[in-house]
Amino acid sequence: MSGSFCKSLYAFSGEQHQQGLKFEAGEMIKIIQALPGGWWEGEKDGVRGWFPSSYVQVVESVSMNVLPGEEPSQSPLPKDWKSYMSPQGRRYYVNTVSNETTWERPSSVPGTPKTSLRHKNSLPAVNGFHGSGSPLHQTEQSHVLQRKPSTDQQSPVSTTPRKQERETSVTINCITFPLPLHMAEQQLLKPDEWSYCDFFWADRKDPQGNTSITGFEVLLQKQLKGKQMQKEMAEFMRERIKIEEEYAKNLLKLSQIPLASQEEGTLGEAWAQLKKSLADEAEVHLKFSSKLQSEVEKPLLAFRENFKKDMKKIDHHIADLRKQLASRYAAVEKARKALADRQKDLEVKTQQLEIKLSTKIEEDIKKARRKSTQAGDDLMRCVDLYNQSQSKWFEEMVTTSLELERLEVERVEMIRKHLCQYTTLRHETDMFNQSTMEPVDKLLQIVDPAKDRELWVKEHKTGEVRPVDMEI
Repeated sequence: MSGSFCKSLYAFSGEQHQQGLKFEAGEMIKIIQALPGGWWEGEKDGVRGWFPSSYVQVVESVSMNVLPGEEPSQSPLPKDWKSYMSPQGRRYYVNTVSNETTWERPSSVPGTPKTSLRHKNSLPAVNGFHGSGSPLHQTEQSHVLQRKPSTDQQSPVSTTPRKQERETSVTINCITFPLPLHMAEQQLLKPDEWSYCDFFWADRKDPQGNTSITGFEVLLQKQLKGKQMQKEMAEFMRERIKIEEEYAKNLLKLSQIPLASQEEGTLGEAWAQLKKSLADEAEVHLKFSSKLQSEVEKPLLAFRENFKKDMKKIDHHIADLRKQLASRYAAVEKARKALADRQKDLEVKTQQLEIKLSTKIEEDIKKARRKSTQAGDDLMRCVDLYNQSQSKWFEEMVTTSLELERLEVERVEMIRKHLCQYTTLRHETDMFNQSTMEPVDKLLQIVDPAKDRELWVKEHKTGEVRPVDMEI
């Protein structure tokens, strides 16, 4: 394919590779090298660099439905079968319905391929990214470690697959990650949104740079901050309730003070209504504080307690999975060392046989071969258990991170709902307070000193005849 051209399907920033080639969608790129691992070298406008092959489309006479390494003349794959390139550059085939895998291209004839190599603990499609054409290296690993039938009782596991594994993957804190140069780019599980389940797999240094923090711990810390914020919001509402209750008590007390109660007439009526409005306003604020407590403060505290229980349960669940995964990884390393020791012992016994033939040494060699074979089986079993644990951890991490997303959305919506309830109650309080003042305003508008004087005079007058001068 070297010397051919391809057309970019998507824009690529080049930041994912030390020598990445930057381009926009729809640009032509000359292919310099097309490696089977998923990264190609190309040239554009005189600049050379590397880019993921999944971002481009080859513009040759070869059909675009044929993957690199396929013969265009071959018949199409049977239904439910798809072709993938392993991190080691070898093509294999996956049945997307049964998860069966095989190195040999399946024929169009109905039935199972002749040399099926289906792994008894195949990972689910979402874990292996089969749907996007980017299988995880465990699939390749499980095939490489499978022991072929041997008639000469040679050691079942060679050191070559281990060397290939070192070159194509890296293990960090007992989690096996593929190296980007040896596999096609993994597609996001939820590509249309910034989901927790896609961006928190790796560890990161803490702010002091002393220890590593897992991505799950970062997510958990965010949720714990949200839990603390709910507590502080509830405390805020509690203080607001206290203020309202105290204010209501003071208003009621003030309304009962008999000051200026001797005022008469229209002004006296307005004054009496004002004092009554204080009592009414006090009642409004008492109701407001009561509703704040039952409709805002208590729901916030109750939600926080349930949220706290969920976080504790999730934390323990993922911690248990990580402990199990670490234990499985330690068992793999122990089995790998045991296999190396058995192979070394077999090699020593074989050298002794070459030096001196004896029945005892032959028996020792047979025994060493049996132990080496057993060690190989133990290693395969430990690797298989490790892959099962990592697969379970992967699935639970996806499930748990999506659950954390749901809880985060529920928490924010719950807080928004009850803050809206707070503002609604506050508006209602203002409206009630306004209604208590309206009668006062009306009475103040009709205060009439002349009328008050007329009424008072009519009630208290002693006579209308005015005095005159005395005559002699």
